[in-house]
Amino acid sequence: MQSMKYLAHYPADLQEQVRALVDAGRLGSVLAERYPNTHEINNNAALYTYVMARKRADMASSPPLTKVRYCDKISTLSNALGTHTYATRVQGAKLKTKHELRVASIFKQAPPEFLEMIVVHELAHLRGREHDKAFYRLCCHMLPDYHQIEFDMRLWLTWLDLGSPR
Repeated sequence: MQSMKYLAHYPADLQEQVRALVDAGRLGSVLAERYPNTHEINNNAALYTYVMARKRADMASSPPLTKVRYCDKISTLSNALGTHTYATRVQGAKLKTKHELRVASIFKQAPPEFLEMIVVHELAHLRGREHDKAFYRLCCHMLPDYHQIEFDMRLWLTWLDLGSPR
């Protein structure tokens, strides 16, 4: 039986539906039909421009980002597809916080909707560090189909994990 590590917390009947698609060899074609487009955001400069435009549109009053990059070291095996890190330093009598956003390099070849979902998720961490209801409400505010796109991205990662070409 094939590993469904990206779908482990979903109900068993949903996992069985996905397993049936995999066994029939249709998972890739279903995803390609649903997400036929590619994006041109394949370097750090383009990613920075994209993220900053998204931040200005949805979260203008949030703290500024000092760095936005693709990262080869982020591993989907460690349950991370993107990271938001911050460092607080003392400067005189004030505290200064720098925020960095990193996206796994695998999303250079992903459909644009998946990249957008990861960016929205990491931008939401500027407002909330925990994955609580308010956090996901903000994600859905910025991207109304957030949960469906996240599920489809997990299907795509499962498809890649089973040895399918990118």
